[in-house]
This record gives sequence, structure tokens and C-alpha cells, in this order.
Amino acid sequence: MIFTFAFILSVLSIQAADIKAIIDAFKSGDATLLAICMDTEVDMALPETARQVNGQEAVNLLTRFFAAGKVSGFTVAHHADKKESGFIVGKLVTEKGDFRVNITYQTREDKAIIQSLRIE
Repeated sequence: MIFTFAFILSVLSIQAADIKAIIDAFKSGDATLLAICMDTEVDMALPETARQVNGQEAVNLLTRFFAAGKVSGFTVAHHADKKESGFIVGKLVTEKGDFRVNITYQTREDKAIIQSLRIE
């Protein structure tokens, strides 16, 4: 009984990172909402560029990407949290076509902090 209680308590203490800000930003096509989610350095890969940038430059690149084709939807195809990290795979629908989005993040204080972002 003590083992069962300890197991349940340990499962309840594992919390998933809050990815709502990331999902909302992609659904609305508003990269400024991601400013609080960007790490100091982010590996970025967009159709026109792939490089490591600082968090503000990542937001700027996404702002230009979203401006090039109005976003009309975003759905999460897969999401997984591990101990201190996680990833999101989604489909971004724009007026220029559909894109696959891959995001990896670290969990800090229950928030998802983007480490890499790939749109293809």
C-alpha cells in the first residue's frame, strides 16, 4: 500500500511543460507571442534559411515567415514530454501551402523553452 501511494504521488508530481503559448502563436501566426518561449540560442530551419540564432532573431525570422503567407491553421500531430524536455510535431496551414513544424524544447519552471524550430 505504501508503495502504491508513493508511485501515485511520484506520477502526480511529474508535470508537463506548458506549450499553450507555442500552440497559440502558431495558430494565430503571431511570432511575438513566442518571445517568452525562446531560449538564448535557437537552432532555426525555415525554407529559406537554416542557422543558429538568438531568441529575438528567431522571433524576427518567424515574423517574416508568417507575413509571407497568412496562417489559417495549426494542428498538433504529436507531442511528447520527457523529464526535462519535449517535442511538438505539427501541421501549419498557410495561404502559401502546408508546412510540417518540428519543435524541441526544454522544460524550465513548467514552461516550454524552444531549443530548435524547423519548418519544412
